[in-house]
Parts: sequence; structure tokens; C-alpha cells
Amino acid sequence: MAPPLPSPSMAPPGLIHSAPGPPDTCALLQLPAAAAASMSGPAAETPSAIQICRIMRPDDANVAGNVHGGTILKMIEEAGAIISTRHCNSQNGERCVAALARVERTDFLSPMCIGEVAHVSAEITYTSKHSVEVQVHVTSENILTGTKKLTNKATLWYVPLSLKNVDKVLEVPPVVYSRQEQEEEGRKRYEAQKLERMETKWRNGDIVQPILNPEPNTVGYSQSSLIHLVGPSDCTLHGFVHGGVTMKLMDEVAGIVAARHCKTNIVTASVDAINFHDKIRKGYVITISGRMTFTSNKSMEIEVLVDADPVVDDSQKRYRAASAFFTYVSLSQEGKSLPVPQLVPETEDEKKRFEEGKGRYLQMKAKRQGQAEPQP
Repeated sequence: MAPPLPSPSMAPPGLIHSAPGPPDTCALLQLPAAAAASMSGPAAETPSAIQICRIMRPDDANVAGNVHGGTILKMIEEAGAIISTRHCNSQNGERCVAALARVERTDFLSPMCIGEVAHVSAEITYTSKHSVEVQVHVTSENILTGTKKLTNKATLWYVPLSLKNVDKVLEVPPVVYSRQEQEEEGRKRYEAQKLERMETKWRNGDIVQPILNPEPNTVGYSQSSLIHLVGPSDCTLHGFVHGGVTMKLMDEVAGIVAARHCKTNIVTASVDAINFHDKIRKGYVITISGRMTFTSNKSMEIEVLVDADPVVDDSQKRYRAASAFFTYVSLSQEGKSLPVPQLVPETEDEKKRFEEGKGRYLQMKAKRQGQAEPQP
């Protein structure tokens, strides 16, 4: 194992406290030996990978003991924000903070439970002129048996915002690739996500309207909204919301929608690409709305929209800040997959969204089947 980053505090070697608390809430940062050898200033060699570890507690999970998908997403974003901000400040120049712009589709491969330790490993895999790609792997560890399982893989994109003016995007220092193919593959991923972000923003004018006296299994019956006042604890030191905080709230709303629809224990199965269209500032009121769009025999797709309202700033209107599709599955008390009540779309818009959701479902099903086939 590579030696850890020397501790700048009184903590034991290898442990850096992210907040006051017991040792099992610490972030363990493991760096390559070459990176840890010299960290005297911004121009020093910057590590390209870190690992954060934390034990899962009861308030991280649902009543069945399964850790909330939003808790995992928040940890994934924290690791990505640390490594990308470090990289963007690795050269002398204007100081900046990395802001989350997009999370590619992520699948929850295995459930995580209370008492297990989450190991979140993040690595920078590509940089463009104004963005950083971070790939993250999450592993759960049963500390009683030593068993480890891969639970998540995610790809995140960050942009560096100037500390002097958070509306100004700075240039990103280039990353060094071990082979030329890595840069070419990264460029293809960058162009694909850029196009998808633009397409998502164009179709994001929709809003979730309340429905009076909805019938069971309809969209209106399970749709839910959460209104949240953005406080200092939700934000970076520079006054805008952590992407992980937003993702956690989105997962909570999606979970409520799923639970209302099937009335059983539910868990996050996957999250389609999450696009962050604009920053959310401290003091804003955000409305997170979720509605069912599609059901298969054993899964539910839920669209989640995040709207930000400046409230006290008359110069700016309410705007769409983020959007994504979450997929949930229904579980029995024994953890077995249960059939999902079929959604009954009523309006033309609901029928259209149902067909679009069906298309996404079939596309991902075909992709998984293709990956499962043995290679020649």
C-alpha cells in the first residue's frame, strides 16, 4: 500500500479529519508515494487519486438497514470535489474551487448496510480546457468478516470556478497520461457528455403540477416535492451548494415517490446522468420534485427536477438547477425483488414520458445483456 499523506494536525498518521468527530468518521486519504513526497506548495506534484472511508451509521440508512443511495452519492461527490479542486489549484495562478457539472449514469451494484465501511476511491482520468473528469469506485467492507464488495462506479465532471468571481470558469491544468489512447478515449467521453448536457437543458422547461384526488398507480398519486432553504451547512466556503447535497435531496424525493407507488421497502438501483445546469447559492429556496415516468415488471423510473428560487433577489427569476432519472426496485423483508405495480399514465404528456422511459429501459437492458455475453 502506498504511504499516506503526512498529517497536518494532531491526528494519527494517514488520517485527516474532515470535521470534528470520532475516528470512524474521518476521511482516509491514500496518495501515491511520489505525490506524497513533496507537497510544499501549489506547484508541488499533486496526487491524481484519493480514497475516503467512513462507517455507515443508522442515520445513513432506511428502516430496513439499507444505506440510502443519496448517502453514497454524497460521498462520491465529496471525493470528486477534493481531487478535482486539488488538481485545478496545482499550478501557480488564480485560486479556484471545482464545481460539479454532471454525473454520468451510475449503477448500485450491491446494497450497503449499517455497520459496513464505505471505501470511496476517486481518480482524475481526463482534463479538457475547462473541465475535469473524475472516475470513482465505491467498495463496501464488512469489518467483522473482512468481505469486500464493489457497490458503485461513477464518472463525474467538474469545472473550476474562480474564488474571486464564482461565475468565472478558469482553465484546467493538463493531466499527464501514461499512454496516448487514454487521452483519445477521454476526449470522446468529453464530447459525448457535452452534447447530452445541451440536449437535456433544451427539454428542461417542464414542471411538476399538483393533482387533486389522484387515483392509485397514477403519476399524480405518488409524485412528491420537497422545499428546502439552502443554509451555510449545505454550501462550500464560497457560498454555493455542494453537488452531493443536491444529489442526496434528489434521492430522498425519488425514494418517497417509489415508496408511495409500491408501498414496500425500496432501494436505489441506478441513476441516469445528473446534469447541474446552474449553481444554487446560499439563502436560495430549492424545490425538488419527483414523479414516476415508467415502470417495468420489477423497476420504477422517477424523474427528479430541482428548481432554485432566489426569493429575496428580484433581479433573478426561478430557474432549473438540476435534473435526473432515478431507478428503484421493490424489495421484500428478505431482500428479494418484488413485482412493481404498473404505472397508469393518463395525460398525453404522461404517455409520452412513459414511452421515453420505456426506451431508456430497453436500451439499458440490451446494453447489460451485451456486456454479459462471453467475449470471443
